[in-house]
Amino acid sequence: MALKVLSALDVAKTQYYHFKAIIIAGMGLFTDSYDLFCIPPIMTLIGRIYYPKVNQGDEKHWFEVPTVIASTMIVIALIGTSIGQLIFGRLGDRVGRRYVYGVSLMMMVMGSFGCGFSLSRLTSMMFVSLGFFRFLLGIGIGGDYPLSATIMSEFANKRTRGAFIAGVFSMQGFGILLSSLVTMIVCLIFRDRAHGLISPSELQPMENVAPVPPESDVAWRLILMIGAIPASMTYYWRMKMPETARFTALVERNTSQAAKDMEKVLNVSLSSIQEDIEMMNTPNTRAPLLNTYPFFSREFFRRHGRDLVAASINWFLVDIVFYSLNFFQYHTFRSLLTSKRCVNIYDDALQVAKLQAIIAVSATIPGYFATVYMIDKVGRVKIQAAGFVFMAVSLFTGARVYKGSPDSDPSVGFIVLYGFTLFFSNFGPNTTTFIVPAELFPARFRATCHGISGAVGKVGAIIGSVGYLWGSHDPPDGHAVSRMLSAMGGVCVLGFFVTYFFTRETMGRSLEENENVDELTGIWFVRFWPKKFWATRSETNIGD
Repeated sequence: MALKVLSALDVAKTQYYHFKAIIIAGMGLFTDSYDLFCIPPIMTLIGRIYYPKVNQGDEKHWFEVPTVIASTMIVIALIGTSIGQLIFGRLGDRVGRRYVYGVSLMMMVMGSFGCGFSLSRLTSMMFVSLGFFRFLLGIGIGGDYPLSATIMSEFANKRTRGAFIAGVFSMQGFGILLSSLVTMIVCLIFRDRAHGLISPSELQPMENVAPVPPESDVAWRLILMIGAIPASMTYYWRMKMPETARFTALVERNTSQAAKDMEKVLNVSLSSIQEDIEMMNTPNTRAPLLNTYPFFSREFFRRHGRDLVAASINWFLVDIVFYSLNFFQYHTFRSLLTSKRCVNIYDDALQVAKLQAIIAVSATIPGYFATVYMIDKVGRVKIQAAGFVFMAVSLFTGARVYKGSPDSDPSVGFIVLYGFTLFFSNFGPNTTTFIVPAELFPARFRATCHGISGAVGKVGAIIGSVGYLWGSHDPPDGHAVSRMLSAMGGVCVLGFFVTYFFTRETMGRSLEENENVDELTGIWFVRFWPKKFWATRSETNIGD
């Protein structure tokens, strides 16, 4: 039998602390998405302020931040996120989840404030300062991913564990929505208080610089700094959380302390979960405590190599698509936005934020809710595989119906297909790739492996974002968006095959059951072949 404290966690009824943990852990993901996805309207404001010249050429490139700088501002935060996932994931397993949880949160707070206090109004110095603080912000964001997922998985019961972790991750959707709402509110306030605001179309024939209100340089800084507020509000509660019972019992080997910590937060009596000497000496109880093979050893790869590779590749593939679609919505739907010639600085950023908010409400957030509801009924693998399939179908079809140029209005069908893609990314691999690594690996490697998977995923986000930005910039034939959508559809097809053949289901089992896999987990690491192989072989032998 398993340790009493772990068995009690697995069968504990859903109670107040579970929901409290979702909010406390989810606030980190909420802040993460706010800080990462507020950048499109922010770059719109920065382009109007620091690149105010009105050129005689194509007006769609007016006030545009140079592509190399825009891509750098996106990539620098993602690089920091990838590094943070590796560093904090490993620290979470070596030092403890609770001890480093607050550190990553404080880095997010400092990074958000630092972005707003970029040191100079000189264009070059402003971008250097903004890039540095976004890198710092990214490291904090990266630390939050493995720690939030691991903490929630280790507090949850096995019956509703998927829904709880999905609930934490669903806060990402609300962070995207809040970043849009805050941008809209700030722009409306600054617009109503501004004097003499004009659009470029009102300039005199000889004027080639659009006037910018001096206070507009405060607006984008304020939007970035507001992102520090939700993270700051949860710091106290994160520091009050006890260490997870699984880390204390299985990594620190202190089962009595694990029982005491669990009694503080869950409605269980200490006497019912304290281990007695006789039980501690049974083989089944000693097994998880005596499992001492080192990380990245031959034994580790034999037991967990396939799971780590599959989790990393799936995350890599979905992030190529997810971040491209979310960062560049304004580019795909440019024809639906009012021309820069006809709007002032605040209305320009306002319409980008409004588009982002509409998509978040109609497609992104419903996808998260569907996963929370279905994850423990259908299973991780089925939802992830189906999500990749529906994303691929939507992207391939969208590429066919897209009219070929950002200057032509996208059809209603294309808009619906675009929404379906984002819906099934969240009711699919974008959420499940966050859940599965938190359930597959032993307690002493759990945050590390989650961090590795997430770091590989952010490499995919970098490739997808930079590829989309550069590939769709001034295409010679106007079909760049269609080609990008088709390429992303191919990525989703590959994701389906990796999920179907290599990803292991974790629903309904304890974390300890998930880590103890049979040696015959697959021929060439393929998930389901052994059962078929050995069944066929047995039938043949019987027939002989």
